[in-house]
Amino acid sequence: MDIAIIFIIAYILGSIPSGLWVGKAFYKKDIRNFGSGNLGATNTFRTLGKKAGIVVTVIDILKGTAATLLPLLFGLPDLMLLAGVLAVVGHIFPVFAGFKGGKAVATSSGVVLGYEPILFVLVVLVFLIVLKLSKYVSLSSMAAALFGILYCLIFTDDLFLTIIIGVMSVFIVVRHKDNIARIKNKTEPKIKWM
Repeated sequence: MDIAIIFIIAYILGSIPSGLWVGKAFYKKDIRNFGSGNLGATNTFRTLGKKAGIVVTVIDILKGTAATLLPLLFGLPDLMLLAGVLAVVGHIFPVFAGFKGGKAVATSSGVVLGYEPILFVLVVLVFLIVLKLSKYVSLSSMAAALFGILYCLIFTDDLFLTIIIGVMSVFIVVRHKDNIARIKNKTEPKIKWM
C-alpha cells in the first residue's frame, strides 16, 4: 500500500504544470499559446521573462527532488529513483494539463539532485558551459543528459542509477527531436541573455 501511495504522489508532484499555473496566475497568459507551446521552463523564459522562468525552473527541479526523497518518509530508500522517474513521467504527461507537458530536463535534474547531488552540480555545469558556447538551450540539455550517462558509466558502480539516468536521458533526447532538426537546419532559436 505504501508503495502505491509513494508512486501516486510522485506522479502527482511531477504533474504540477508550474509554467501553466505561474503564467495564468501572475501574467494572465497560457504559455501553451505562445512560443513553442511547451509547458517547460524554456518556453516560460521566452514567453513570460526571466523572473517567471527562474521560478518555474526551480519549481520543476524541486518537484523531481521531492518525489525522489519521498520514499525516505516511508522508510523505503530503494524506491527513490523509481519515484523520481514517476515524477518525470508526470512532468511529460501531466494529469493537470491534458497529459501534454514539458521536456523533463529540470525535473530529471531534480531527481539527480535528490539522489546524487555531486552529479547534479556537474550536470548543471555542463549545461551552463554548453549554453554559453552554443546559445542553444536544447543542445545544452541533451549534452547534460549525455554527460550524466558517461559519468555513471565511468565513475559509479551503481547499475540502477546508470539505468535510470539512461532512461531519463532517452526521454530528454526523444522530447527534443524537433529541436535537433531545427539545429541541423539552423532555425533553432538562440538565447540572447548569456
